[in-house]
This record gives sequence, C-alpha cells and structure tokens, in this order.
Amino acid sequence: GANHPYKVLNEAFMIAAPGDSIICHDLIIQGGISVSNLSGTSDQWIYILAASGKKVTIQGGTNSIQFSDCAYLYIEGFTIQGQTGNGMNIDDAGSFSSPTHHIVISDCTFQNINATGNNDLLKLSGLDYFEIKSCIFLNGATGGSGIDMVGCHNGVISDNYFSNMGSNSIQAKGGTSDIQILRNRFENGGARALNLGGSTGLSFFRPQNATSEAKNIQVIANVIKGSEAAIAFVGCRDVMVSNNTILFPKKWVIRILQETVDVSRFLPCGNNFFYNNIVVLNNDVNIEANIGPDTAPATFTFTKNLWYKTTNSGWQGPNLPGTVSGQIIKNPKFELGSDVILADDSPAIGAGQPYSFPAEDIFGHVFSTPPSIGAHEANPKDTNVVDQNLNVIIYLNPMEDILHVYFFESGPRNIYISDINGKTIRSSLIHENHCTMDVNDLMPGMYLISIIQNSKQVVKKLIKQK
Repeated sequence: GANHPYKVLNEAFMIAAPGDSIICHDLIIQGGISVSNLSGTSDQWIYILAASGKKVTIQGGTNSIQFSDCAYLYIEGFTIQGQTGNGMNIDDAGSFSSPTHHIVISDCTFQNINATGNNDLLKLSGLDYFEIKSCIFLNGATGGSGIDMVGCHNGVISDNYFSNMGSNSIQAKGGTSDIQILRNRFENGGARALNLGGSTGLSFFRPQNATSEAKNIQVIANVIKGSEAAIAFVGCRDVMVSNNTILFPKKWVIRILQETVDVSRFLPCGNNFFYNNIVVLNNDVNIEANIGPDTAPATFTFTKNLWYKTTNSGWQGPNLPGTVSGQIIKNPKFELGSDVILADDSPAIGAGQPYSFPAEDIFGHVFSTPPSIGAHEANPKDTNVVDQNLNVIIYLNPMEDILHVYFFESGPRNIYISDINGKTIRSSLIHENHCTMDVNDLMPGMYLISIIQNSKQVVKKLIKQK
C-alpha cells in the first residue's frame, strides 16, 4: 500500500518466500490479479493478511485474485466484492498431476458479485488439503455458487455464513471427495443449498477415472433455512448428512438425482446416509424426497430423524425411499428466540444414533452418546461453555435491530459482542436481569456474544440477518 515498500500486491507476490507475511494496508485494492507458483512450505507458510484494524476490500476485476499452482498459503481478513467472473479463483492451472494444495481462507467476506451467470463467489478447482473457515458469503450470482469445488479433495468448510445465494451455497462435483461441511449456517442458500455432486464435463474430472461426481462427504451440524431444496444428492456416493437442523425448505427436503449419466463408468447416486437431522416443514413441501431417473434410492439409509410439519398436526411423516428407521414425528421444541437450541423438554434430546468418532455440534461441543438430534447438542460431553449455569436467554437470534439478553436472576455481568475476528464492537456491564443492545448498524453476518459472571462464561454465536 501507499507509504509501504510494495505499492501493489503483485510486487510482493513476485518476491515472497516461505515464512513471509504480506500485509495489505490499502483500503481498496483493484481486482484482476493473477499469481502462479506462490508457495510456502509445510513449516513456513506464506500469510496474505489485511492489516490489523483495517477493512481491506478487493474490488472488481474478472476475479479478485486468481491463484494457480500455489501451496501453503493462509489468506485472512479481506472483503471480496464486485467481480464480473468469480469472486476468487484457486486452481491447479490444468496440471491435474500437481494440484494446488494446503490453502486456508479465514475471516473473509465474499459478497455482491457483479455477475448473473455461472459465476461463483469462491471457485476451487483441483485444490487439495484446504480449509475455508469463519467466512461470510452474501448475494451470489443467480446461476452460481457460494463455494464451487471441482475435483477437490481433503477439505474442511466450517463455521461460515451463507445468505442469498443463486444456484447453491456449496457445490462439490467433478470427482470431489473427502470433504467435511461443518457448523455452517445457510439462509436462503439457493435452489440447492448443498449440491453434493452435480454435472461436470468429463475432461474436468480430478481424478480422471472418478466413478462419481462426489464421494466421502460429511455434512454435520449445519443450520439450513429456506432454499428450494436443503440437500441435493447428485451423482454422489458414501455421503453422510447428520445432525443438521433443516428449516422450511421451499419445495423439497432432499433431491436424489443423476446428472452425469454413463453406466459404463459412473455409479448411480446411492449408498448415502441421512440421520439425526431435525426437519421442520410447512405446506410449501408436498414431496419430501424428489427422486430422479438413473439413481439408486433403495440404497439410501434414513435413521433417527425428527420431522415436524407446522401446518398439519395430524401429519404422519415423510415418504422416503430406502431403509427408514427410528423416525420421530414431533415438535422439536426450540428455546425461545432460537431456531437451533433445544428446549429442556425437546424430544430430540438424547434420541440420536451414536457416532463412531467425536463429532461437534454447531457451537463446537462434542455430541454425547447417544447424541441429541439436530445441530445443537443439549447435553454436550465437554463443559467449556456453561450457559446452563448462567440461565440466560438471548432473543432474537438471528438478530435484527435490538438484541435482548434475559437472566433468571439479577447480578453483575459483563456482556461483549465481537465480530468473527475477535474485535469487541459492543460491551456492557449490567446488574439487572434484562438488557437490550442496539445492533441495527451491524452488517449482516456472524458474531459472538460473551457473557462473564464471576468465574463462569457463556460464548454463543449470533447471526445478524439484515
């Protein structure tokens, strides 16, 4: 930036070596940047950071930055907006034998793309060993995705917020495998909030001999609100969708489709699992599972899901294919002001199928054995957050203009609201059992509220809706 050794990013990219940090001070950076072969090492990553305390926006360009054949990069703190192609593009430059690898993107905002077609806020092609965490995705292209993966492997997408997407919030296709989608929140996340599979030209598959669009994907502890369909299984195999809270999809809960059809090569969409999920519907949904041709719906397994139709007290439950067991048809009963936290008398508590590995709920607590159903574990194994001891209700969450914090008894408490970077943006010391906090001016996205009383602390996620 101005008054710093390198005026523009490309100058720093050209000489950056393993272990370097590139710190950006300009408030506005013009997009349309390309960089190839920028690589740290396993013990000396290259960090690309917005300067502390500054909101650095990469504005416009076909892409903000296109990273090709790169490795060991950590990207943090930027707002990416106004691109006419993809918001950011990370790829292997078509060199399928040498994928881009070990990339972390943290605390970035991808928003307001200036495109309407098949353009994505974050496009990933041939990327292995990556993490997308604590990011915000807003206002995607009509025909695009928030995150689009083509032939990507061994990645984690966690603790992000998606709102107002086009076709999808997250798409995984073209041989994508071994992906975890954890603890995210999706609101009006597109026609298919999670498109697990898709349709890919054969020349773009990684590996070239892949027999499915996607496989070995875990979708755990997400909240999915709205969208035509919450989950689309599209030419995928061995996908596990568990402990999610799915609220008011507009047309279907799930879709089972096969868009890449070649029986001599591709296996049909099947052998997928849907368990421990809460699904809340209204009359928008008449068909819970939309099943297309060339699929294997009989190989699906549905276990210990809780279903509730708010508009029909006599509803007998969904019509599902495959093996179905342990269904609960009841009101899940959320806490006042929450669409994910279970009330004490919820039938979802302790009613799920146990995990064979330690899985976390949307607040980062380990699910018990047996677990609660849905994205919130009412009786977590760990006790880092002791909100039950502080007896607090936070209302409304998602928040709009005013946030109410209620306690069951009076006493001195410190309350802090911070952004996802940890910066405190509201604080209050109260003695009463109720306080209000004006949040009207906060930008949409994810925040944290911390409540400290004596030696006890509560930390909860907040979502600003508009």
